[in-house]
Amino acid sequence: MWKEIGDREFGKLRPNLFSSRIKSGRNSSIQLSNHKEIVSAHRGAVNSLQVDLTEGRYLLAGAADSSVAVYDVQCASHEGNGLIARHKSLFVVDKQHEHGHKYAISSVTWYPIDTGLFITGSYDHHINVWDTNTTQVVMDFKMPGKVYRTAMSSLATSHMLIAAGTEDVQVRLCDIASGAFAHTLSGHRDGVMSVEWSSSSEWILITGGCDGAIRFWDIRRAGCFHVLDQSRSQLGRRPPLLVRSTANKVITSKSSSINPSSSVKSRPPQRKTNNGNSSKHGGLNKHSSQLKGSVKQRLHPGMLSTQDRATAHYGAVFGLRATGDGMYLLSAGSDSRLRLWDIESGCNTLVNFEITRLQTSKPLQLATTQDSALVFVPCMTTAKELYTGGNDRQILVWSPSNFTTGEVDEWRKGQGAALDQDNWSD
Repeated sequence: MWKEIGDREFGKLRPNLFSSRIKSGRNSSIQLSNHKEIVSAHRGAVNSLQVDLTEGRYLLAGAADSSVAVYDVQCASHEGNGLIARHKSLFVVDKQHEHGHKYAISSVTWYPIDTGLFITGSYDHHINVWDTNTTQVVMDFKMPGKVYRTAMSSLATSHMLIAAGTEDVQVRLCDIASGAFAHTLSGHRDGVMSVEWSSSSEWILITGGCDGAIRFWDIRRAGCFHVLDQSRSQLGRRPPLLVRSTANKVITSKSSSINPSSSVKSRPPQRKTNNGNSSKHGGLNKHSSQLKGSVKQRLHPGMLSTQDRATAHYGAVFGLRATGDGMYLLSAGSDSRLRLWDIESGCNTLVNFEITRLQTSKPLQLATTQDSALVFVPCMTTAKELYTGGNDRQILVWSPSNFTTGEVDEWRKGQGAALDQDNWSD
């Protein structure tokens, strides 16, 4: 790290390259933090975690003992021996609360643009919307079964919908603005254990069910418009958009140079009909293409039986995560497989992830680095630190190792010696 800083100071590294190297180094050297500790307030397994998207300061945690707590991960509650910063919960809401959940909390979600609200989903068939300042329930949605996962779109500007996956076959959209269900999405043949909003559109929702299917929905229309099939594959990632657009420009320029008269409009071929009048093929082809397009639009994958029964995993889909650029989707299943999907083509990229056996008793939360080079299974946040909760009731902090005083002094000494040396000849 110090070498990169020195190279950046002397202009040997460009800013973008310097930033990329620092981020890559921090991600690859992550380990159990030796300077920060979260004092867990839970007496059961920690099922869900999320850091707020506005400040990156408040950690929301939900546990199997039906408790939900908020932690300030930037300001420590107590400095233990001056070395380890201990962060205690700001408040805890458990089953003793008047409106607290009665069974395990399976999902917690911050309101995307304000820490004044947060959402909890529980096995007691309820989704509660809480006021953070008063710790009171301001909205309650009664679901038809256990709530496995809730999600809100961080891009939404036109709606305030909570997507809910439950043990029921239908995905329900809860509207915070009206306090009622907006509509339901039907297509899965078993419970829905994972829901994920697209990172490129506020209208696209991705769901994974116990039937092994991953479905794409446009919430403005009926039926899903795409179902992923694990047998449909492509080898590796496709080239970036910039590279492909450059290649297309090169091909276009070559074709135009070969045929310089291509800019002149050519007349379509004509044929004579039985009455002697000529007709153009272009109009007929245009009409037929429009007809074919309308047929394809009616027979979307949500209606075709062969494509509708396609599966992405040999078993339930327990986790979904869309990359930040919106190009790829990560999925985890009960078949202990982690798959990377190309969202544009809908193909399995056949990337081999060497992972251990995944826990299949509850949904998983996946996370990726900002450049989508690394995936953490299971975890939630991807900032400078990782927060993980497990069945041991503990919340652990993972961060890159801190440099010791000796390493800093050694670097400064080396920098001083380098500055004392002149660059001209004697």
